[in-house]
Amino acid sequence: MKKSILLVEDNDTLGYILKEYLEMKGFQLVWAKNGQQGLAVFNKTRFDLCVLDIMMPEMDGFTLAEELRRKEPQLPFIFLTARSLKVDKLKGFHLGADDYIVKPVDEEELVARIKAVLRRSNQPLSETQLYKIGQYTFDFTNQKLSLNDSHRQLTEREGRLLQLLCQHKDNLLSRQQVLKSIWNNSDYFTRRSMDVFISRLRKYLADDPNIQITNVYGSGFILSDGTEEGG
Repeated sequence: MKKSILLVEDNDTLGYILKEYLEMKGFQLVWAKNGQQGLAVFNKTRFDLCVLDIMMPEMDGFTLAEELRRKEPQLPFIFLTARSLKVDKLKGFHLGADDYIVKPVDEEELVARIKAVLRRSNQPLSETQLYKIGQYTFDFTNQKLSLNDSHRQLTEREGRLLQLLCQHKDNLLSRQQVLKSIWNNSDYFTRRSMDVFISRLRKYLADDPNIQITNVYGSGFILSDGTEEGG
């Protein structure tokens, strides 16, 4: 079955070229020309991945990404933009972007990155799906973190990072293993993105004071919850 992609790009020439190229490469593609149109299309159709321009009329790509995340937390998306400012890249990764491509776009590189993101999002689940972290329960299958009657839906990447921490509980989880397993990259921006996700998980687990995600400088992270058992 063809993977379905939503492309939101306000430049007619680039939008047309990318639509033709991605369809030629076997993807099913819907092209929306601004953020509002993209959101309207998204509300009617299921997609496997979204490619979002940032600077657009009606609704910018960052705002659109936040809306899409609210509706489907595990949906992977890639930002496509003419802006190469570090602050924009960090904001994109903070929103949970799976990748960030600066224009002018190399079509072959875009296809390679799309395939890499889709591979990561479709990786098989491990045998152990339920983890106990202090007072929390983490259901990896449904990407849900629970404390008593309170439940938080995690994104796919948040869930995979928390699973890795659980699998190495009370032991060092190396930064390189995280980057290779989840980001498939180790440049400056993916390292910063990983740190953002670690901070986010700390916030999610903050209601149990016994839980700590310790940063071992230059090496990795250790998840502990005050119990003696390993994960």
